[in-house]
Amino acid sequence: MEKEIEGGGGRSATVPGLVFLGTPDFAVPSLRKLLEWRADIRLVITQPDRASGRGQKIRQSAVKMLAIEHGLPVYQPERVRGAEVVEKIRSCGAQCAVVVAFGQILAQAVLDIFPLGALNIHGSLLPRLRGAAPVQRAILAGENSTGVSIMLLDAGMDTGPVLLQKETPISPEDTFGTIYKNLAEQGAKLLIDALGEWSAGRITPLAQNSALATYAPPVRKEELRINWQSPAKDIINQVRAFDPAPGAWFSLGGKRVKCFRASMAPWTATGSGGEVFGVADCGLIVAGGCGGSLCLGELQMEGMRRMSAGEFSRGRPLPQGSFLE
Repeated sequence: MEKEIEGGGGRSATVPGLVFLGTPDFAVPSLRKLLEWRADIRLVITQPDRASGRGQKIRQSAVKMLAIEHGLPVYQPERVRGAEVVEKIRSCGAQCAVVVAFGQILAQAVLDIFPLGALNIHGSLLPRLRGAAPVQRAILAGENSTGVSIMLLDAGMDTGPVLLQKETPISPEDTFGTIYKNLAEQGAKLLIDALGEWSAGRITPLAQNSALATYAPPVRKEELRINWQSPAKDIINQVRAFDPAPGAWFSLGGKRVKCFRASMAPWTATGSGGEVFGVADCGLIVAGGCGGSLCLGELQMEGMRRMSAGEFSRGRPLPQGSFLE
């Protein structure tokens, strides 16, 4: 069964029956938008419930909670492969899949089920920043724009042909959190346009130029620790790229201190990287490498809440001339 909706361009479009695969909150706007358009969602596939947090409580994924709220059937296999899983999906009779931050690479046997393929939302302007961490990598590199791509999945890692793209600016104040949320919302809107236009035969998929490809590998734990000898602008980008999580950090008294709301300070640093200059209205002023200085607006010591640098320094003095590790 197919349903007719009005696409983003104001034209009616026939949207096919589909299977939705997604897990974290990034996928929620897309599932919500599909529900608003009354799409024919035959099955929602999400990762199994996992233990998380200090208490290691079993938690449901954000996608599962929304699906249950709207009475959608939910399936949670450990891996989306194998004869039983493939048959479960095939039995839905869906013409396409929508994959948003699902967390697994789909086997070719699964992709082959869908006559219209599997549409995926990726948080970059492909072929730039293929891989697991496109938003963090864009901010780390100091990019002033990124975007979202709707692509057809193939056997490669983010190598399939592109259906639609939309560019999004990155301001100096943007963090991973703000860009992540923006791309999730933009991707959801673009997905509806792509579904309608693709199923109606009004889009010609554009093959990616692999010669222009760049990559966004997963963030490594060692990338989170601040090297105070790095240029101030690079430290700022590091803080922004890992705000609100997992958090760039330095060591103070043997404990980790995460940093947030970093910005350039208007003073030349004459000391060594990591030297504390004091606390100003913008936050804690620290020397970076290459003669630059930066301001850390908020800090969070392990086991404590996130707070302004001024409040933090009143509880744990950071005297001028001391050094952050």
